Amino acid sequence: MRNIDVQEWEIRCDLAAAYRLIAHFGMDDLIYTHLSARLPGKEHRFLLNPYGLMFDEITASSLVVVDPEGHAIEEHKESKINSAGFTIHSAVHMNREDAQCVMHTHTLAGMAVAAQEQGLLPLNQISMGFYGGVAYHGYEGIALDLDERERLVRDLGDNDVMILKHHGLLTVGRTIAEAFFNMYYMEQSCRIQLAATQGGQKIALPSSEVATHTATQSNRSPSTKGQRPWVALKRRLDRISPDYAT
Repeated sequence: MRNIDVQEWEIRCDLAAAYRLIAHFGMDDLIYTHLSARLPGKEHRFLLNPYGLMFDEITASSLVVVDPEGHAIEEHKESKINSAGFTIHSAVHMNREDAQCVMHTHTLAGMAVAAQEQGLLPLNQISMGFYGGVAYHGYEGIALDLDERERLVRDLGDNDVMILKHHGLLTVGRTIAEAFFNMYYMEQSCRIQLAATQGGQKIALPSSEVATHTATQSNRSPSTKGQRPWVALKRRLDRISPDYAT
């Protein structure tokens, strides 16, 4: 492997940590779905997982550098990437300069809510944090067609979370920590929604004013969003799965 500078290595370690944490919290899907992080520079290069590894096998050095055309820049035994992953992630990285990290999952709760006509409901304090900020993208089949990228970006707009209808969840962040924070709590919101709607009781919704106020409160410090829990989560990984940073 080529010599990697300190800045890129830190990004690699954080992205590998995110893969391990997605697996730890049960948000992975065998070898499918993907997380990516933009590398410094103007070339729109980003890191993506090698296709075939489980998320709890991902290490900082195993991540693959991909160019905007979907080519692995460095060929090695684990350089094959998921084509659908490239389509989704390249679309966002090439069009959202603030999207340093993009995460996509196929969780049970996320896909279930993605199949519900009403989308994400403001049922609790967690989901109210996303009120007014959830984008939706209609299902077009497996994301292999590059012309879908334009519509993905259009539907995402300037939002940081999106529900891919009949598919799953997508989050972005100015940092890997922020993208993970968004994904973790989108997942929790979906799990809560499933639990609440399975009870057979009438669902109580807050007023739009309260939901809007809660969203404003939840997003007061976007520049540091998720940073404190991220530091704590990496300490956990250092105890239970320290090889992520190799």
